[in-house]
Amino acid sequence: MKLLDTKKKNNVLKSMIRILGENRSELLGANKEDLDLFKRDDQAMYDRLVIDEAKIDGMIASVQSVMEQEDPVGKVISDREVHDGLKVINKTAPFGTIMIIYESRPDVTIEAAVLAFKANNKILLKGGKEAKHSNAMLVDFWHRALTENGLDKDWIQLMNMSREETQEFLKNPTQPLDLIVPRGGERLINFVKEHAECAVLVSGRGNNFLFIDEHADWDKTKQVILNAKTHKISACNALDKILVHSEFPEYEAKLKELHSFLKENGVEVLTDQRTNKILPETEVVTDESVWYEEFLAMKCVIGTVDSVDEAMDKINKYSGGHSATIMSDDQQKAVQFMEQVDSAAVYQNASTRFTDGGSMGVGAELAISTDKLHHRGPLGLNELVTNKYYVYGDGHVRA
Repeated sequence: MKLLDTKKKNNVLKSMIRILGENRSELLGANKEDLDLFKRDDQAMYDRLVIDEAKIDGMIASVQSVMEQEDPVGKVISDREVHDGLKVINKTAPFGTIMIIYESRPDVTIEAAVLAFKANNKILLKGGKEAKHSNAMLVDFWHRALTENGLDKDWIQLMNMSREETQEFLKNPTQPLDLIVPRGGERLINFVKEHAECAVLVSGRGNNFLFIDEHADWDKTKQVILNAKTHKISACNALDKILVHSEFPEYEAKLKELHSFLKENGVEVLTDQRTNKILPETEVVTDESVWYEEFLAMKCVIGTVDSVDEAMDKINKYSGGHSATIMSDDQQKAVQFMEQVDSAAVYQNASTRFTDGGSMGVGAELAISTDKLHHRGPLGLNELVTNKYYVYGDGHVRA
């Protein structure tokens, strides 16, 4: 694959910023077509589908942010001499061609493409059919920007394929394919992992937990829970499960207060059998699968545990490995929790809603990876490169 110089890539991004700004009404019109066709039986997906002026401003800001970041390609990772002067340099290098499969969110068409392109990768965008017109318009904008700067349109491609066609493409790609990122629910991830023949980097489900330790500040805890649960229910970093230490001061009274607080804010509360004895008006969880579920709705489960160890065991068993919070002023216990909970992001006294590229200082993100190879957490610009060794000799042979 041809390496583009930084100036050329940034010129494309400058063009894209201008095109997005000048063609707002065109994009809003395409999005309206998608919204008119969408049956609003899934509020979370509908929310992700909407483009408005603020969303367009966000798209422009994402492109601007990536344009201003340092080029991630060709950075020296290590430089050493071995074996009588043999020079070995390890540098960052593009993956090649990345495919992202995602549902509903048209802004992914901007963030995924800008990150992949700045990192000198081609990107294949397989968006959901619900965002068909919006994605087509955004990719048309990208093609205008590429053409203005003398580059082929195939740097950024929109894949309009049915489920069956996608399955066949994953098994037998018609062009080189180096990495696939499925960004969506459990069914999508399993579908891609089952059929793909190349590396898959999983952007996993949320199902995030918050543990209220016996040493938590109650007022801070309520505000963190409210933000994590209700700020944006369609996000993968939203809160789903709350575990309460049985020795929290005024445990029964605080459980009742938490239930009332959540109910007042429109959140349906489910409970485990132990908590249900104190909150008998709530629905008790009898099916273990609910503990694995990412709700993407105004709903949560409250459970009771007797120790931080029990909380960590439960989180590591049921969570999606995305984000987990401990509410505690006991620093030693917080460190124990954060070191032993197996999630991409672990928090002390803070909302899980901060798990995204912008909030964590990464900038635009391709996805939140819950894999451990090659990166966990927000996939930003610097995570969309691999590495390559450059070895310089002078007739060196190995004895």
